[in-house]
Amino acid sequence: MRTLPQPQPEDFDLATVMHALGDPVRLELVRRLAVEGETTCSPEGLPVPRSTLSNHWRLLREAGVVSVRLNGKTRLVTLRRDALDLRYPLLLTAVLDELTGTGSGH
Repeated sequence: MRTLPQPQPEDFDLATVMHALGDPVRLELVRRLAVEGETTCSPEGLPVPRSTLSNHWRLLREAGVVSVRLNGKTRLVTLRRDALDLRYPLLLTAVLDELTGTGSGH
């Protein structure tokens, strides 16, 4: 399997990560990854054209939020939670808590 290019945690840029997390569709993709784990690039139930979805995945990957591996013709996506926590401790936890309604509301 081959992994598509992605930044190392020390190369993450906060503005780029925040931009990647600043779209409702991308936030839903991140939420699903956090709950379901690895998935394909074509998740069920999102009313988004395939080309638009590909762009969302690319932005998330280039920001370092997700990792994309090629397995034949299938692209498998994984949330890079450990890498994000290493660079920006608790950022992803705060975002996911807000998305799932488990945040403290502060």
